Amino acid sequence: MPSVYDTGLPPGPFADLPPPTCALMAHPADFQIVWEINAHMSGRAGSVDVSLAHAQWTRLREALEAIGLEILVVPASPGLCDLVFTANQSFPMRDGSRRIVLAKMRALERAPEVLVVAKTWTQAGYLVEPLRGDPVFEAGGDALWVPGRRVVLCGHGFRTDRPALDELALAIDAPIVAFHLQDERFYHLDTCLCPLDSTCALYVAEAFSEADVARILQIFPQAVAISVDEATTHFSCNGASIRGHFLVQRGADQAIEVARSRGLVIVQLDTGEFLKSGGSVTCLHNVF
Repeated sequence: MPSVYDTGLPPGPFADLPPPTCALMAHPADFQIVWEINAHMSGRAGSVDVSLAHAQWTRLREALEAIGLEILVVPASPGLCDLVFTANQSFPMRDGSRRIVLAKMRALERAPEVLVVAKTWTQAGYLVEPLRGDPVFEAGGDALWVPGRRVVLCGHGFRTDRPALDELALAIDAPIVAFHLQDERFYHLDTCLCPLDSTCALYVAEAFSEADVARILQIFPQAVAISVDEATTHFSCNGASIRGHFLVQRGADQAIEVARSRGLVIVQLDTGEFLKSGGSVTCLHNVF
């Protein structure tokens, strides 16, 4: 039976995880900052340049298409200003079953996003299902597949509830390595941990306990720590390693140096309007 590991690591062997072929995105027409639900939003209400945000989103879409991904787009929905962050509302199984686990959002303002995303998945022929019980689970924001292996790394503490991980392990039939996040600036796991390949990841040491840092280094023996400054100003751990490419906010120099040393093709993007809301490349798409 799949288990959640709060200490230690699952023993393996692990099933293979196929590379993604598609990505879910949501049209940014209604993106704006109207509340503060993370530390990065403070004082940012009304500051988004909507036309610039649309241009930045379009460039990310084009970059994903250029590396071979088909894009499934969720239509904009009036009033759902954070819908564009499609890492958060659902978690694709990536096992050929076309099953999608739905999120339950921490902020009540974001709860309707899940139904909108679920409708798009259903119309595209996918089977959507919630977790059992009532735990908060912010899906791909806090749940990351290990490259090439059916093992999931999950964060909890600020957004996702720890009990949600037990239900997720049963739903996906794969082991989960749990991390209790320590710093509210890194409210989701995808803001402080970025797997580049099977042995290397970027991480922010301050976001984790010492024991969890040790586990990250066991999973990724060649992992590299990124400074808090770069991780908060350029969201470098919210970059995405996909199909031999590393898509990341322009100017994330530490992350770019590491990714280039791993043989990844660097794609620098400007996500500045979305950084104001506490999100960047990975927050803006969901691969499957």
